[in-house]
Amino acid sequence: MSDPRPVIADIREGRGLTEAGAPLIARGLSDGSVSDAQAGAFAMAVLLRGTGAAGRVALTRAMRDSGDVLRWNLPGPVLDKHSTGGIGDSVSLILAPVLAACGAYVPMISGRGLGHTGGTLDKLEAIEGFRVDLDEAALRKVVGEAGCAIVAANRQLAPADARLYAIRDESGSVESLDLITASILSKKLAAGIEGLVLDVKCGSGAFSRDRASARALAEALVATANDVGCKTTALITDMDQPLADAAGNALEIRAVIAAFQSGQGALFELSLSLAEDCLALAGLAPESARAAFASGKAAEHFARMVAAQGGPRDLLEHPDRYLPRAPVVLPVPAPAAGFVGAIETTALGQSVVRLGGGRLHSADRIDPAVGLAALARIGVPVAAGEPLAFVHAADADGAERAVLAVQAAYRIDLAPPPAEPLIRERITRHG
Repeated sequence: MSDPRPVIADIREGRGLTEAGAPLIARGLSDGSVSDAQAGAFAMAVLLRGTGAAGRVALTRAMRDSGDVLRWNLPGPVLDKHSTGGIGDSVSLILAPVLAACGAYVPMISGRGLGHTGGTLDKLEAIEGFRVDLDEAALRKVVGEAGCAIVAANRQLAPADARLYAIRDESGSVESLDLITASILSKKLAAGIEGLVLDVKCGSGAFSRDRASARALAEALVATANDVGCKTTALITDMDQPLADAAGNALEIRAVIAAFQSGQGALFELSLSLAEDCLALAGLAPESARAAFASGKAAEHFARMVAAQGGPRDLLEHPDRYLPRAPVVLPVPAPAAGFVGAIETTALGQSVVRLGGGRLHSADRIDPAVGLAALARIGVPVAAGEPLAFVHAADADGAERAVLAVQAAYRIDLAPPPAEPLIRERITRHG
């Protein structure tokens, strides 16, 4: 069978996607034999009628196999993590070195920011000299030397997804749970991993703003990945406020360094929880994650990775030498006394984008120095005029606009709100 139209018709009529139909679509996306019109019709049919659970597994496997699938021969398990995106979320930069320090290997293929959420690659490129565009030989070398690498995807891995991703955007089918699942997992599984931990965000700064949609995504990802053969678990975590106290590329690298040095804060705690779950999947001792921090081994692997990917060897000791600083820094005064009651976290991310720290289009250039720092967390008391945050900007006009935007994103109440857990739920094989 080489004609995609019967496959599209089956989905449109509610019969789902078959084991034979999924490879035909994936091959056609990667070699061009499926036209843009047919790809758009496929995406829209999936959005409206779904693939079915078995079809989701078949599509994920076929998209993974549409290009190269890496094979590893290493003395430890090959593991990875994926986040659905948030503000102040630099977990990958901590988790990968922790796993490496515990005897695992992490070839993490990551992405750039688009919209209100930051991108791991953009954060790393704020470090002077750091390179994310490595070929396969260089990736293998860094993973072997440092135990972990964080790199951009190349065109040989899951090429069907690269094409379908663009088609989804153009055809208005981005929200399809089946296509989101296949897109996330095909790229991750093409890296040849044996275990995967997922961080599915929920709240005012997440793509899944409510618990039900976050749970549906987490369950689809976990069930599909396990059925394709990769041990996977997921945490549903809070994104009603930034994870770290900073948002913006160089500022988040500083937050990562602070977490390595202090072993405190929400960024540290979530990184540890995800690392523990990932180690458990691989049969390694979960408690070794915290020991890796206490011994300094995790920070050592981070430093090795930075150096192996072209960055400075002494970043942890001298961050100001290698991370840019914005020329204008302004406080964001609290408009009234009280307690931080709520934060419109997406608005904070959008303010970073408007400062030049993110992109609305893939070709937009980023200013790595700008962003927000010392962000007040929900529940903390504030006096009138006390800083809720500090804006780091390229010029005074941009800084003043950002001050107003950040003020508007914070709600000040007379009493503190009930405390909410950082980890809302754990999703395992069921679903």
